[in-house]
Amino acid sequence: MRIPEKVIESIKGSSSIVALTGAGMSVESGIAPFRGKGGLWEKFDPEKYAHVGAFKRDPEKSWKLFRLQYAEISKAKPNPGHHALMELQKHGLEAVITQNIDGLHHNEEVVELHGNIFRSYCTGCGTKHDTGDFMEKSILCRCGAPVRPDVVLFGEPLSQASTSRSFQLCSRCDLMLVIGTSAVVHPAASLPFIAKQNGAKIIEINLEETPLTDGVADFSVFGEAGNLLPDILQAL
Repeated sequence: MRIPEKVIESIKGSSSIVALTGAGMSVESGIAPFRGKGGLWEKFDPEKYAHVGAFKRDPEKSWKLFRLQYAEISKAKPNPGHHALMELQKHGLEAVITQNIDGLHHNEEVVELHGNIFRSYCTGCGTKHDTGDFMEKSILCRCGAPVRPDVVLFGEPLSQASTSRSFQLCSRCDLMLVIGTSAVVHPAASLPFIAKQNGAKIIEINLEETPLTDGVADFSVFGEAGNLLPDILQAL
């Protein structure tokens, strides 16, 4: 696909670029989304499996979902879009802010707003664990308290460190790439607005229109990130 020249010119003219990525990036690596047709919430009621209250009531039940996610994500590999974002570091990309929990981004700075499925910790003593260690054995730590993945569950806030860093990056960048996100889940959905209010240009890369398309995004390019991002990289 031919990338609009103004998109290429905007990237070339920027010195501080930040990318915000959502589920669309993961789907292109074969990971099922949470929402929409074929999403995990069609099979698992989030209030019964992925809510912090549900975990406290029955952690073993929540782990049925966690184990499924871990097994699926463990098989996924970075797609051409992920690789292109790595190469874009040579063209001013400072950081990737992601809503995904799959660990597929390997840029120098990655802010994981919703955590990472591969990390776990004890809810009692705080000891850090590898999620993979609990795929087939008890989810209890040596102290006797249940272990949980280091991901944000429904009913709990994002970490202050990740939100503060995201706000900082967005308030000082001069261009933001918004990739594969519906732009409706907050606080991530507010980040393009913060960047825009501070003078940054917004380039949206998505399969379809979002709330950003009319009025917030300076340019919207529709298609798969795994195709578009390498095309952008090649045109720079």
